[in-house]
Amino acid sequence: MTSADYLKIPKDRVGVLIGKNGETKELIERLTQLTLEIDSEAGSIVINSTAELEDPLLPWKTKNLITAIGRGFNPKIAIKLLDDDTVLEVIKLTEYVGKSKKALSRYKGRIIGREGITRQIILEMASVDMSVYGKTVSLIGDFENILIAKEAIEMILNGARHKSVYAFLERKKQDLKMNQFQETITLK
Repeated sequence: MTSADYLKIPKDRVGVLIGKNGETKELIERLTQLTLEIDSEAGSIVINSTAELEDPLLPWKTKNLITAIGRGFNPKIAIKLLDDDTVLEVIKLTEYVGKSKKALSRYKGRIIGREGITRQIILEMASVDMSVYGKTVSLIGDFENILIAKEAIEMILNGARHKSVYAFLERKKQDLKMNQFQETITLK
């Protein structure tokens, strides 16, 4: 039985998806047992599934992996999405700040922070990977951590001071550590 999924990514990200001498495309095909047909001119991708897959979610995971590359992630980070516990979240900035280029630029700057410090704090405190690309902010990580990072980003988009966001992240990190500690105690 053959099935196909279709998606589009920005044309300037097609080269990253293909990789040097086709290495990234080949790696994705090898890891997923799927074939990719890439139209470099249009930025469209067809994900073909021909064999009986060990993991029936592989086409969906591969679609997320390609979407992540299209949203600015390095393929080495995007490949984490093949793991069952790793998810992709794409936040559309236009839903929060409108379509004004000035507003988009200002809020992307607030999310990244001076010299990238805010972005770095979110990455470290929430244990996620982040890409700010085009009109989106994308996150890769486990579900709980994605929720924390997304809430921090939404706080920034809603005008919260960076200091408040950092305090929120610190609290959430402490809560996660406490939950992990309690889980290990109950397992013993």
